[in-house]
Amino acid sequence: MSSEQSIRRILISEASRHEGETVELAGWLYNLRRSGKICFPQLRDGTGIIQCVAVKSALPEETFEALKNLTQESSFKVRGKLRAEPRAHGGYELDVESAEILQRVSEEDPYPITPKDHGIDFLMDHRHLWLRSRRQHAALRVRHEVIKGIRDYFDSHDFVLVDTPIFTPAACEGTTTLFEVDYFEDEKVYLAQSGQLYSEATAAAFGKVYCFGPTFRAEKSKTRRHLTEFWMVEPEMAFADLEDVKRVGEEMILFVVGRVLENRREDLKALERDVTKLENICGPFHRMSYDDAVLKLQAKGSEIQWGGDFGNTDETLLTEDSDRPVIVDRFPASIKAFYFQPAPERPEVALGVDFIAPEGYGEIIGGGQRIHDLNLLLQRIDDHGLPREAFNWYLDLRRYGSVPHAGFGMGVERFVAWMCGLEHIRETIAFPRMLYRTRP
Repeated sequence: MSSEQSIRRILISEASRHEGETVELAGWLYNLRRSGKICFPQLRDGTGIIQCVAVKSALPEETFEALKNLTQESSFKVRGKLRAEPRAHGGYELDVESAEILQRVSEEDPYPITPKDHGIDFLMDHRHLWLRSRRQHAALRVRHEVIKGIRDYFDSHDFVLVDTPIFTPAACEGTTTLFEVDYFEDEKVYLAQSGQLYSEATAAAFGKVYCFGPTFRAEKSKTRRHLTEFWMVEPEMAFADLEDVKRVGEEMILFVVGRVLENRREDLKALERDVTKLENICGPFHRMSYDDAVLKLQAKGSEIQWGGDFGNTDETLLTEDSDRPVIVDRFPASIKAFYFQPAPERPEVALGVDFIAPEGYGEIIGGGQRIHDLNLLLQRIDDHGLPREAFNWYLDLRRYGSVPHAGFGMGVERFVAWMCGLEHIRETIAFPRMLYRTRP
C-alpha cells in the first residue's frame, strides 16, 4: 500500500485528535487569501472550517496554481500535516502537501451568494445554497441538538415513540385550517395538523408515548412565527392531568436548553446569540391563570377582554418582565378545542395550558387535560358542529378503559428560533414553507 493510500481522511471536527499527523480533508472552499508565494484556502466540510497553508516552494507548480485560483464553493481534497495554531479559526491549520480539485466553480457562472448584502427574497430563492453560510449552518445545527435533546428526554423518561399518520380522515380541531388532499376513489383526506388524537389511542396501549413529525396548518398567516409545514413533538400520558403537563413541559424545556448550552456554544456564537439569556433560564417557571393574565395585560394597555385569545403582542407583554417561560392555564373553554377537559368547579374554563417564551418568541407549548367521559365528549363534538361518525374510533377510547389523560404539543421551529435568537422562524428549517413560498 502506498503512503498516499494509507493517509486517513478525517473530519475537521476531529482535528484535535490528529495533531502532528498527515491526514486528508475533503470539502468546499469557504474563503481564500493570497500573500505572494503563499495562499490560504479555507476548507469547510460540514463539521467545521479549517485554514490550509499552501506554500509555492513546497508544492508542484500546477497544484499551487490550482489552489491559488480556486473559486468560492469549489470542491476539493487536500492532504497535509495538522498543527496547532491558536490564532486560526478552530485552533488548527493544515500544511498542504498535495491536493485534488474535484470541481472548480466557473468564473463565468460564479457562486451567487457573495459577501455583499443580499435581500431576503434573493436569499430565500437561493435557500439551497444559502444553507452553506455559517449563520444558517449554525441555526440548523442548533435545531439538530434541540431535536436530539427532545428525543433523549422522552426516551429516558419511559415514553415510547409511536408515529402517527400524516393523512387523516378527520380534523383535530375543525377543517378551516387544514390542507385537503384527493385520495383514492374520490375520498377526501387532510394533511395532519396534529397527531394528538392518535397519540391518545397509543397512550392507552403504552401508558406514555410521543409522536414527532411534520404537521401542516393552512392558516393564511404571514407573521414571523408561522410556517405552513412544521415539525411538532406531542407527548401523551395516561393517568395524567393538567399538573403533569406543566411538570413534564417544564422539565423538557430545561433539559433541552441545557443540551444546547452544553453542545452548541460555538454555533450560538456564530449566531451572535446572547447566551446569558439562555443561562438565566431555570425553574420553576412563572405561573398564572388566564384570569390573572387578562388583568395583567389590561394593566399594560392591552384591549383584550375575558374570553379572547392572546395575540402576538399580548404574549410579548406577558413575558417582557420575565427571564424564563411563563405558564398560563385554565383558558376559556370557548377558545379551546372540543377535547379539552372542563374544570370541575368551573365548567366554562378548560384545563388547558400554554407555555409562553420570553424575548417575544410567543407560545412554544400548548396542551392540557383531555375529556375522558364519553357522554361529555359526545356533547362537545356536537357543540362544535363536528360529525360524530368521523370520530367513532376516537370515541371507542372512552368506551373501553377510559382514564384521565393529558398531553401537549411543541413546535420545533419556534423553539429553535428562541434558542438561536432569530428574528424569523424561516431560518429554523432547511426549506421553509410559508404562505407565498413553496420553492426551492
